[in-house]
Amino acid sequence: MEFVDLSDDVLRFNSFMAVTFCIIVLFIGKRINDAVGFLREFSIPEPVTGGLLLSIVFGLVYALTGTAVEFDLTTRDVLLVYFFTTIGINASLRDLLNGGKPLVILLVITIAYMFIQNLTGISVAALFDLPGAVGMLGGSVSLIGGHGTTIAWSPRIAEDFGISNAMEIGIACATFGLILASLMGGPIAKFLIKRHGLQPEKTEAQDVGVSEKDRKTGIGHLDFLDAIFAIHICIIAGIFLNDALDNMGLQLPLFVTCLFAGIIITNLIPDNYPRISGMKWPSRTPSVALIADISLGTFLAMSLMSMQLWTLIDLAGPIFTILALQFLVAVAINIFVVFPVMGRNYDAAVVSAGFGGISLGSTPTAMANMAAVTQRYGASHLAFIIVPLVCAFFIDLVNALMIPFMLANF
Repeated sequence: MEFVDLSDDVLRFNSFMAVTFCIIVLFIGKRINDAVGFLREFSIPEPVTGGLLLSIVFGLVYALTGTAVEFDLTTRDVLLVYFFTTIGINASLRDLLNGGKPLVILLVITIAYMFIQNLTGISVAALFDLPGAVGMLGGSVSLIGGHGTTIAWSPRIAEDFGISNAMEIGIACATFGLILASLMGGPIAKFLIKRHGLQPEKTEAQDVGVSEKDRKTGIGHLDFLDAIFAIHICIIAGIFLNDALDNMGLQLPLFVTCLFAGIIITNLIPDNYPRISGMKWPSRTPSVALIADISLGTFLAMSLMSMQLWTLIDLAGPIFTILALQFLVAVAINIFVVFPVMGRNYDAAVVSAGFGGISLGSTPTAMANMAAVTQRYGASHLAFIIVPLVCAFFIDLVNALMIPFMLANF
């Protein structure tokens, strides 16, 4: 096995080494967060702290030696599927029913925000005498849409509007948006929780991560393997569901169908159903929460440490202006719209942390923001149900319609 390859001034690490670096990133992030009080106080996720530091180190390596560092990110996609499957396993039908109205409210807010985000990007682009399409690249294409939507739409924007560096602009906005989103959620939640004296209505098991009590008592190896087995059952069902939908002409990311499979199976299997492990279905158990924490943390660490920051320097001016204004708009909408409309309670504060991740980053960023907040202040099952459904499913569908409409009319 070749762990590393150096050719054409690019240092490439295989997937095994990528995971190894992720572990290093997580420990570095934890040590830094433990040592720097405000990072811990504002619930900055540990993989964000460590991942940003390592990406800066790789940027310095490139600046000093001209050698770029790249990672095989195959494992990252597997981790994303694992994480969202655990969210589905933790979902109860009661929570889904309770989340019906809040889900619709959050979706309406998010759609309205997407229009505002695009109009903000278009307005800033106009100030620099740039085409409106550049503003779209700094809007829902790259921010709410993320890297995947950027890669999908940039070639078309480049061809239709003559913007030769459309891909670079979009990737730059998506990258820095991811950073801002990772840093936004925790401080917003802390501000809202402290200002309004909020706390969970009752103490419940975490959706992501384990409590201090569970860390001290430990988790048995069979409990852990049983959780892995349940996750694999849901993933297999999710793959079949994904293939069936694909044959019907509806293409969804695999992690979305695995999320749905987890929800369906969890709510169909009775507690006393005989399983080969002899244990109950592991919904909301410390072992599932631990796997969710590992999957999400490693995914986010891998995403951030692999950012090639040196590719963004030449695009600094307009991009930083767009992102600065987008950041201010996102914070204002979060505090003055999302939190009040969602109920001004603890769940609303956690949803606001997640919306910070949605607005400028990605679904995993939203989940990491909420995980950091709930591990500090307490569980919020409602937030972990409605936020991923909005940002992992509905947003892509809305964006697919909104982007061509606004490109044609603005």
